Amino acid sequence: MTALLAGACSSSPGPDAATPIPSSAAPSTTVAASASPSSTPAGADGSFELTAARVTIRPPRAGSFRVRGAYPWHRSRCVRAERPTLDARYPGTLSIRTDDDGTLSVTVTLPFERYLEGIAEVPPTWPIAALEAQVIAARSYALSRTGWTGAAGATLDTPICGTSACQVYGGIPQPPPPGLRRWYRAVRDTTGQVLLFDGRPADTVYFSTSNGHTYGNETVFGSAPLPYLRPVVERDDGASPLSHWHVELPFRDLATTLRAAGAWPHGAPIASASVVGSAVRLAGGGESRVISIDAVRDDVNTWASCLLPASYPTDGLPVTIPSGWFGMSSGAHSLVVDGRGWGHGVGMVQWGAYGKARRGWSASRILAFYYGGLTPRRIPEPGTVQVTVASGLRSLTVVPSARGATIAGQELGRRKLRISGGHEVTVSS
Repeated sequence: MTALLAGACSSSPGPDAATPIPSSAAPSTTVAASASPSSTPAGADGSFELTAARVTIRPPRAGSFRVRGAYPWHRSRCVRAERPTLDARYPGTLSIRTDDDGTLSVTVTLPFERYLEGIAEVPPTWPIAALEAQVIAARSYALSRTGWTGAAGATLDTPICGTSACQVYGGIPQPPPPGLRRWYRAVRDTTGQVLLFDGRPADTVYFSTSNGHTYGNETVFGSAPLPYLRPVVERDDGASPLSHWHVELPFRDLATTLRAAGAWPHGAPIASASVVGSAVRLAGGGESRVISIDAVRDDVNTWASCLLPASYPTDGLPVTIPSGWFGMSSGAHSLVVDGRGWGHGVGMVQWGAYGKARRGWSASRILAFYYGGLTPRRIPEPGTVQVTVASGLRSLTVVPSARGATIAGQELGRRKLRISGGHEVTVSS
């Protein structure tokens, strides 16, 4: 999650990047190594090797794991191509398995409230009412998306992803950000509180910053209209750095990005641009093209920061053109984009919740405003939840925070585990 907030929103991967994709396959709920693992006896120093289709590593009592992972490297056209990595600290039990392509997926099974403590969607320094509203929305969303109907303390077997495709789970922040205890307090003080619709947790989607109003779920997601996801006017998210934004794309830069996308001929400069309805007419070097505004946005977002990283994105923007709520115009030497907001546009506006809390609104009032009058109710919570925190990994290392961690019944001490994929998971210490 970026510091600018995009709750429950997906973002586009960069070109040719080895981006981790949440696994949609439901991992096993087993808490032991998979059937018939093979292992070598522990050496005099306690070292060992284990091979299995799936391995599970239990944490030390009240402890955690430092997990570092590497993704397969793919050649990239980006000027400053970075090797994507995983570096996080997780409480709970780790389950590691191989996918069909031989890469590794990591799922963490942990207490449901510890999961909520690790939600990284808003700064913990925000007003407490905004934090409580975010916690209740996140709790409701997780229970809605996983179909929770169980008894208090039961295991929630359906996993949820830990990325912005669901809601961002960051584990235990290292180092702790300022105000983290305030977020933990908001989780604790709202225990069991959710928004209900027809007796079940509501699908409380949320996003960062509006364009002055929100949208009905059917408009954005194409799903059947929900009474609690109706459009509302937003006047309180002006503190967001993305409330209003402005981007200028010099024709030279525009030509570079569009060439990379195959939308503009190589060797031809762009000398002029004119916006006609929902398209842009470009001309230069004897060439002329008409490209839809949406295609221009997609191509610029994909290639500008990749090929011109010193210039894009600018002014703290998460991507060059951060939302679809914008207008384009043409200057003498550039294409100008002025817009508002960031996110999908449905449900609670996170920066709007911030503004309302600053005005003295309670968490309950904030939630009722965005979710059709729904107010928090207490329900039985699951005891544990499974979170898929990474997939597509080539290898990883796991280090327990203290003695007491085990794998396949063997004590790990403080040893580092090295784990690789392939036909099976191979673990060595």
